[in-house]
Amino acid sequence: QVQLAESGGGSVQSGGSMRLACETSGNIDGRGQMGWFRQAPEKAREGVACIDNDNSGANYRDSVKNRFSISLDRAKKTLYLQMNNLKPEDTAVYYCVAVQGSWCSEDHLADPSKYPFWGQGTRVTVSS
Repeated sequence: QVQLAESGGGSVQSGGSMRLACETSGNIDGRGQMGWFRQAPEKAREGVACIDNDNSGANYRDSVKNRFSISLDRAKKTLYLQMNNLKPEDTAVYYCVAVQGSWCSEDHLADPSKYPFWGQGTRVTVSS
């Protein structure tokens, strides 16, 4: 069983920055990926970004491109999400996700069910 532990959430004003981290107990060798989903109040979960375990590729939802950056420190087995120029609409609970046996793609970001492993979530609040 893969365990994912997020950290780094909190409150920030619009235009600010924040970095989320997710430490995994899973095996990040071989074909696989990790990513971030988020869920705002009364909205469905949506994919934010994903990255291949070998750091060969990443995908982002359109609304966060050029503002968010996903990275994976393989030595620390820790996934990061650097969020810049945050907007009130980025307010949500952010979840770290992982799956083995597939590479990151836009199709994966569109379907939460493709990820069997989820963290407990960390709340991000952006005030205007």
